[in-house]
Amino acid sequence: MPVTGLEEILPYVSVRYGIRYKETVGSLSLDAQFRPYKHDIKSGKDAALAFRELETFMGAVDYEFEPNSVATMVIGQKAATKGEAMKNAEIVKAVLVEICKKLSENLNAVLWSAVRKANGTTTADLFNGWDTITAKEITAGNIAEGKGNYVVLENAIDETNAVDVLKGIYRKANRELRRQKTIMFVTQDILDAYEDAYFATHAATPWVRGFEQHILEGSNGRCELVALSSKEGTSYIHLTTKENMLIGVDLMSDTESVTIEHFSAFTLEYVATMFFGVEFESIDPRRLLVAALAEGRGSGSGSGSGSGSGSQG
Repeated sequence: MPVTGLEEILPYVSVRYGIRYKETVGSLSLDAQFRPYKHDIKSGKDAALAFRELETFMGAVDYEFEPNSVATMVIGQKAATKGEAMKNAEIVKAVLVEICKKLSENLNAVLWSAVRKANGTTTADLFNGWDTITAKEITAGNIAEGKGNYVVLENAIDETNAVDVLKGIYRKANRELRRQKTIMFVTQDILDAYEDAYFATHAATPWVRGFEQHILEGSNGRCELVALSSKEGTSYIHLTTKENMLIGVDLMSDTESVTIEHFSAFTLEYVATMFFGVEFESIDPRRLLVAALAEGRGSGSGSGSGSGSGSQG
């Protein structure tokens, strides 16, 4: 099914199952310390909970096709006849595989850029992508330089400055975030620029054994640079953890279904419903840092470029 076809991003996200519509997620913040012993002093404080909602939206597809017309175009395929017999024809199975493949490709393409429109007609209208969520949080002031989870780049990223700029973003991150194994989500252009810049200055060093460099220099091996096709056209770089990147699906209830129907003698319909959505578990600076790209290489017409002050790079 389409969700299992997101192989490009699945290694870098956490999938939550059994979610229909909304589920509360978030992080717990508290401070507990050892102190010099005094029998009459308590040092406990109220724990702070930061709640977010992982929302999934119900999507549907109703794709009608005529197996006999397809079979006549494929060498060696026999006619798919009619009625129930069509479901077992080899050409029908091939068409169904292609439908699933295309559903998956369209879902993967808009993971960052999708904007929810209840009356929409495409996958890009089904849910809010991570860039869309980011832009809304910037507008609301929840992702901001003053909160420690946002930086704005002054210069476009190219092969002359990519190493310095990406290292600069990483060093702006909260120390707690830097202690964890992190992912820096970038476009392919930015990764190419980073590798060009790195190889130009480090080619003669003994530890450089190949051109591909996917671990950020200066991160002590903790930060992986990940270029995704779905990130093209973005306005942001995201530095976060796998656990913080949530994809919500159902896949556990009878609300979702996949059926092959024949409502007329010579046609079949692929009919399916599913729930899907994405979210950050937390936008706390200990879990996320967003860098707004400057105009130029590596930036594009994403969901929004955000606004803010300050500089980096």
